[in-house]
Order: sequence, then structure tokens, then C-alpha cells
Amino acid sequence: MVIMLAFLLFPIFSFLKSRGAEKFFSLQHRMYKKAQDIKNFFFSQYLADGIRITLAIILPAIFFSELGNLGMGITISLGALCVSISDAPGPVKHKRNGMLYCNIFVFLMAILTGLCNINILLLGLLIILSSFFFTMFSVYGNRAASIGTAALLIMILRMPDAENISKTTVDSLLILSGGIWYMLLSLLFYRLTPYRPAQRLLGECIHETAKYLRIKASLYEARKDIDDEYRKMVAQQVVVNDKQEQVRELLFKNREILKESIRSGRLLVITFADLIDLYEQIIATWYDYKSIREKFSATGILEDVSACIKNIADELDNIGFAIQSNSSYKNSYEIIPELNRIKMKIDGISGVNKDTFVLKKILINLRNIGGRVNGLGNYFGVTLNNRRIQSSNYYSKFVSHQKIDGTVFKNNLTLKSSVFRHSLRMMISCAAGYAIAKFLPNGHHSYWLLLTIVVILKPGFSLTRQRNFERFTGTIAGGLIGLLLLAFIHNHTFLFVLIIFFMIGTYTFQRLHYIVMVIFLTPYVLLLFNLLGINSINVAGERLLDTAIGSLLSFMASYFLFPHWESHQLNDYMSRVLQANINYLYKLRDFLCEKNNSILDYKLIRKEVFLATANLFGAFNRMLSEPKNKQRNGKEIYEFVALNNVLSSNIASLATTITAQKDTDNKSIALQYVKRSIAKLQEGLSKLDRNYVPKDEEQKNTANSRIDIKENDQLIEQLNFVYKLTDKIKRATYIISG
Repeated sequence: MVIMLAFLLFPIFSFLKSRGAEKFFSLQHRMYKKAQDIKNFFFSQYLADGIRITLAIILPAIFFSELGNLGMGITISLGALCVSISDAPGPVKHKRNGMLYCNIFVFLMAILTGLCNINILLLGLLIILSSFFFTMFSVYGNRAASIGTAALLIMILRMPDAENISKTTVDSLLILSGGIWYMLLSLLFYRLTPYRPAQRLLGECIHETAKYLRIKASLYEARKDIDDEYRKMVAQQVVVNDKQEQVRELLFKNREILKESIRSGRLLVITFADLIDLYEQIIATWYDYKSIREKFSATGILEDVSACIKNIADELDNIGFAIQSNSSYKNSYEIIPELNRIKMKIDGISGVNKDTFVLKKILINLRNIGGRVNGLGNYFGVTLNNRRIQSSNYYSKFVSHQKIDGTVFKNNLTLKSSVFRHSLRMMISCAAGYAIAKFLPNGHHSYWLLLTIVVILKPGFSLTRQRNFERFTGTIAGGLIGLLLLAFIHNHTFLFVLIIFFMIGTYTFQRLHYIVMVIFLTPYVLLLFNLLGINSINVAGERLLDTAIGSLLSFMASYFLFPHWESHQLNDYMSRVLQANINYLYKLRDFLCEKNNSILDYKLIRKEVFLATANLFGAFNRMLSEPKNKQRNGKEIYEFVALNNVLSSNIASLATTITAQKDTDNKSIALQYVKRSIAKLQEGLSKLDRNYVPKDEEQKNTANSRIDIKENDQLIEQLNFVYKLTDKIKRATYIISG
């Protein structure tokens, strides 16, 4: 089954993954990466979840089918399907509580739907109220939102069945039993392999970091466009940051993993901490790549540097795979000999009167990055025995904690809340969809129209438009696959095997690639209905029609009903980036003054910088996919993103340099530069946020003060470069704010 899955999944999967950075690599390297992606996928949490969800859903149907009561089995499987939606990755306590509440809401909605669907008006009222109420669950985070989706799903799937009270009660209890069955099976899998989800997720985070490092390598290649590679690099920062947040959530909210006495948990926590330090080291290595290319592209040294970085990235991938697959690891790349060869080449370039200081600096950074990558290999050894982890209170500072109470819900009942506006859109769209469904001639499965709306309609226009495209094209492609299979395959046993195959694909890709999930889901539905004796041609036509109407309603709602345009939110995202970099500079000032040198405070500020930058670039990309008349200052905002990214890279580099030096020459001059830089960012922040009040009043007049620069001091030169960056950022904010 797994081999069959691989052959069908990976042409699609590899195509989607390779449209970005892979097409820029050599053929040999692309072949290596494709093989690496296949290996990573087989040991990913996505495939593990897909297989587990498929088993939980299909086993009740098979068991009761053997007993001659397939209908009961399908009803139980329906409960398992709904609860599986809430089973998102995370700490076991959150998974258990999420599935428990999901069971409660699913059971209640099954009862209410059964009682209301005997009357068209009563059912319409239930749809209106429920679509608003459960969409509002988003105020409590993604897990709560998935519980709301599960409750809406059971309501939609139970709509066509007009039943009496006794039948409704029995079916609702069967649905509840299916949900409980899924919850118990999921928790059992966790108890049997408590560290595997964390290992898989950490491995995936390492892979994404390796991809970021490869994009960095391309900046040294003369044939690559720097602006294009920079865009890819910042986009990959968003991906890496998202993976880091997932790992933090899984590790730092799990008290069992944080127990000092358990070596497996300690290894995971320490390795993740080392990975974050490695990522900061990679980010801190920022140079004027255009100038470097102009000076040294003819020497061939930059190709050697790029190749070295790619080799380090490949080794990082090998470490990630070994952790992800829980297998042994053997170092396959020795960086020191390659660095020595590069050093000899740099020395040769120095002999022809070229300033090679920047190349030597790059060499030092490569040595540091290579050493940190090799350090990650300690996960597989015994050298971590002397390293201790902090208390759970220490790590809890790195993760957010969502309070679940009625006050949060109540405070969001205003048009200022994007969740409230989205809930209104969902309510109106579902009401319109229900009304239209009642007039459709092909009736029985018209509830698919509502299902399409619930799945496609997202808080932002760009996400809704993307889901629209993926849903419609995926339905067409999947429908063609399903009809072709039914035209040539008539053996019921083989069709059943194909259903299992498509189920695994559906639940594997539901959190990975939505369009691929839909491509698997459509033939899965068609084959299932065929085995149940329902005409597959009619089913395909109904599904396509309902998808088209639902997509159109969702698109219109996202554009006309209380729209959420990213351009209106960008000021907030930019303000957070400026505030994060201001705090970063304050910490740099503390390091210079040798006071308040808390590593915890520094790491928290560093995390905030990474998060704010990723959120801003994500919002900026979403704005670019919105209608042109809704966009504003695209060029200036991109420049703002780029400047702040370079700024945070240089601050990280300076922090490393200053903490490594016991005594800093020209400390007073360095402090003046830092204060001037802070003042510049504060001026810019004041333009974006009129309510902002600078932290230090004495810095108001330092922004334009003169400083005598001492030559041949690399620290002062870098601080001067940082100051110039902050001045450019301030000017950009003035243009953006009008």
C-alpha cells in the first residue's frame, strides 16, 4: 500500500515542491533532492497521520459490514472522521482536550440537526446560528477553529436525513462512539510512540532550515538574480518560522518531554535549541552580495563557497532525516578539508592585490555554521549527558497561551474583529447556499454546496481565492481520475483497495497540499458511492456543480461582505517589526554596557524578531495576490521588509561579536551609534503608530548627532552600516505613512 502511494503521490508532490528553489540546482543535485524528499515524506508526520486516520475511519465500516450492518459502521466512521479534524499536532494534553470537546459538540450538533431537519425553516435557522457561532471559535486558536469546523461538518452531513427522535438519538450515539473510538486510538498511538511526533516535526524543521541555507548559497552564484533569490529567502523564512513555532508548541508545552530524567526528551529539547542558534548564525551572515560578485566572480571562489554551503545543507538534511526516521546517523561530509582548500584559494587571491577581508569573514562564518551543524549530530551520541535543560517555566515563556473563556468571545463581537467579520461572511454565505441548494434539481447531495463554502471561505480574500482555484481544479482532475478508474476497473475488491489508497492520500495531504488532497478526495468519494450502488456519473456531476456554486458564493462573499484586505493590516505588522528591532537594539546596548545580559531575554527578543518578520512578509505576499486596486505601496513595503531583514541580520551578527569579546574598544562611540539607530527606528515607528511613545526620552535628540568615526575598526564600521539602514527604514516609513 505504501509503495502504491509513493508512485502516485510523488510526481505531484515533487512537482509542487520543485517549482521553487529546486529548478535552479544542477540536475545531479535535483535528483538527490528528489530522493531526499521521498525519504523524508515516508517518515513524515503527514503520512503517519494519514495512515492512522484512515485506519480509524475504515475499521468500523469493515467490522460492521462483516456483521451485515454496513450502515451502522458508516455512521460510526462518520464520528471518527469528524473528530479527526480536531486532532492537530501538539502536546498530548491539548490533543486529548481538543478531541474531548470535539466529541461533545459533534454529538450535540448531530442531535440538533436530526431534530431540526424535519422542517426547512428550522433547519435554516440552525445553519445560520451554527455557522456564525462555530466560526467564532477561531478567536481561541487553530485547534478550537478545527473543533468548530467538525461541528459544522456533522451538521452538513446529517442534513439530508429526516429522522424521528429515536433514530436521531441512536445515530447520534453511534457518531459519538465513533468519535470516542478515534480519540482512544489516537491516544494509544501516542502512548506507544510518545516521542515520534516530536522527532518527525523536528526533522521537518531541520529540512526547512537546510532549504533556507541552500537559498543563501545561491546568493553567491553570479547567474542567479539577487532580488529573486532574496524573495525566496524571505519566503522560506516564513516557512522556517512556522515550523519552529510548531516544534516549540509540541516540545515546550509537553511536561513529559521536559522531564530532566528522560534522555529522549532532553535530546529533543537541546537539539532544537541548537538548531535555533544555528538558524541565527545563518541569518547573521549577511553581506553586500552585489559587491562581492563584482569583485570576485572571475576568481571562481564564490562557486566554491556556494558548493560548500550546499554540502553543509545536505549534511543538515541527513541529520534531519536520521532524527525524523529515528535511525542511525553517520557523518558523510568533512567540512574542514574543504574550508582549508577555500582558504588556500583566498590566500592566492590576496597575492594579486585584492582586499579579501570579506572572503575571510565568510570563511569564518562557514566554519562556525559547519561546527554548529556537526554539533547537531550529538543528538545521536552521548555527549549531551552533561548538558541540562531548563525548567518548564523557562520554556513556557517561548510559547503563547490562549485563555479559553467567554470574555475573549464577547470582546470579539465587533466589526473591528476580523474573526467576527469572517463569521458574518460565513453565516450569510451558508444561508445563501442553503437557499440555493433547495432549488437545485439534483437534490440528494446538494449539501456538498454548503460543505464547499465551509471549507473554502477563509478570513482573507487571497486565501479564499487560492482555495477556490485549488478546490475547483482539484475536483475536475480528481473526477477525471475517478471516472477513468470506474470505466476500466470493475472488480469490487480492487476498487476497495483503491478507496483505502485514496483515503490515505486524502488524509495525508489535508494539512500539506490542499489541491493534492482534493485530487485524492474526489475519486475516493466517487469510488465509495459506486460501491454503495449510486451512479458515479450523477455523483460526479453533482459534485462539480455544487463545487462551482459554492466557490462562486465564497469568492463573492470574501470580496463584497466585510472584506479583509491585507493592505489595511500592514501598518500593524510593520509596527511590530520596528518594535522588535528596537528591542533587539536595546539588548545590543545592554551587551555593550555589560548589564542585564540575560540570555533568556535575548532569546525571547530574537524569537519576536523572527516571528514579526515572518508575519509581515506573509501578509505582504497575501496583499500581492489581492486585486490591484486594493494594494498600496507595494514597492516601498517590500523595501521596508528587505531593509528590516538586513538590519536584524546585522544586529544578530553584532550581538555574537560583542558577547564574544571581553572588552570592546571605542565603547562610547559604539553606544552612540546604537542610540542613534534606536532613535531612527523610533521616529519611523511614531509615523506608523501615532500612539507610540519612545522608551527613552534622552534619545530624542541623538538621531542626527555627529560622531567621529575611527578608521579600521570593524565593529564601528558595522554599527555605522546599521545606522544607515535605520535611516533608510525611517525614510521608507515616512513614504508609506504618507
